[in-house]
Amino acid sequence: MRYLTVIVKPDGGGGFHPLGEELSDDPSINRRAIHHIELLDDETVLLFAEASGSKERYDQIMEDSPHVISYLTAGDERWMAVSHLEPTEGVRRSLELQRESLLVIETPIHFTSEDHLKVTYLGTDETFSKLYEYADDMDQLTFDILKMGDYTADGSSFDRLITSRQEEVLEAAVDLGYYRDPRQASLEDIGDAIGIAPGTVGEHLRKAEERVFTELVH
Repeated sequence: MRYLTVIVKPDGGGGFHPLGEELSDDPSINRRAIHHIELLDDETVLLFAEASGSKERYDQIMEDSPHVISYLTAGDERWMAVSHLEPTEGVRRSLELQRESLLVIETPIHFTSEDHLKVTYLGTDETFSKLYEYADDMDQLTFDILKMGDYTADGSSFDRLITSRQEEVLEAAVDLGYYRDPRQASLEDIGDAIGIAPGTVGEHLRKAEERVFTELVH
């Protein structure tokens, strides 16, 4: 099995869906992630998403939207929402592709700071080819490929963020107590443990921390 991570963004400065565009345009609402999305047998969509900010404003938008069949929310500062929606043609076609092929979307799907979607697909090169064909047919969407490779089923999503060398340095730093308070190891100690210079240790840790922290906030 292979993985393919892409940034999906709407062309023309619009949105993937009129409802999503309205939510993104409201500064009091911060859309964070999609934890589940499913095309139902009646061609409507079930969506389980995470957001923060003004839940009152979110409720108002959902109540007023002609695309919302029903919804419910739970939580306060950072809350979850289940929505039953009427999809656009583009959304419906993308979910049909997932349902009819051996293409799996890894969740959660994160929103970037520009409210684009960072999506990791799991499948074969053949299913990815079908995805490319779909992307070419959809004039209103752009797929920017970030990375792809062999999928490790027993690994976490962070395994694909950092290199094996960065992972080795990070594990040594944790084991030696570099991140404890008070700190119990130096860059020199880590370097001595794995046989590299302290400056190289610091470089590996900075790159690993940047990629992991970026994944957490996006």
